[in-house]
Amino acid sequence: LSENKILVAQHPLLIVANKTATLVCNYTYNGTGKEFRASLHKGTDSAVEVCFVSWNTTKISRNSNKEFNCEGIHDKNKVIFNLWNMSASQTDIYFCKIEAMYPPPYVYNEKSNGTVIHVKVFIFLSLKETPIQMQEPQPAIPLWIMVAVIGVLTFYSMLITAVFIIYWQKSKKNVYHQSDYMNMTPRHPPHQKNKGYPSYAPTRDYTAYRS
Repeated sequence: LSENKILVAQHPLLIVANKTATLVCNYTYNGTGKEFRASLHKGTDSAVEVCFVSWNTTKISRNSNKEFNCEGIHDKNKVIFNLWNMSASQTDIYFCKIEAMYPPPYVYNEKSNGTVIHVKVFIFLSLKETPIQMQEPQPAIPLWIMVAVIGVLTFYSMLITAVFIIYWQKSKKNVYHQSDYMNMTPRHPPHQKNKGYPSYAPTRDYTAYRS
C-alpha cells in the first residue's frame, strides 16, 4: 500500500427481511490524515448520498438524508452504516466513500464493487392477533378442465360444419339433375282429335312448318 492511499472492502450482498440493514465498510489507510469523512452513496452512479459521519481526534459529527433513516459509526479501521425502516423502493447498490480531509493532500478511495441491499417486503393479515401470510388466490376452475371443455366444443363444431357441407353438396347435385329433365309428352296436330292420340296430349301446331 503506497503512501496516502485508501482501499475499501464491502460485502457484495445484504438481504433485508426486517427493514433493517447493517453495512460495514472496511478500509485501509497508511497516510498522515487526522480528519476523515465517511459517506454512504446509493445508485450505480452514486448520485444520492444516504448519510455520512466525519471525525477527528476530538469531534464526531453525523448527518442523514431526509429520505433515509441512517447513522454512520466509526470504529477503528471500519465504518458501520445502520439503516432502518427501509422500503422495497430503496433496494439498490450502495457504495462506501472514505475521505482523508486534513492535512493535505486530500485523498479518497477508488470506487469499490459496492453492496447490493435487497429489501424484502412481506404482507401479513392479522386474524385474532395471529399473523397469517397472504396467499395467491387459486382459480375457481382447474386449468385442465377448461382445456378439455374447449377441446370438446371445438371437435363438435368441426363435425357439424362437415355434415352441413356434405348435405349442401348433395342438395346441389339433386337440383342439377332435376333441371336436365325434358317434357316428352306426345302432341297431336290440330283438328285431328280422337285419332289414336291420348286425350291428354295437346294439339300440335303445324302452321309453323308451312312454307
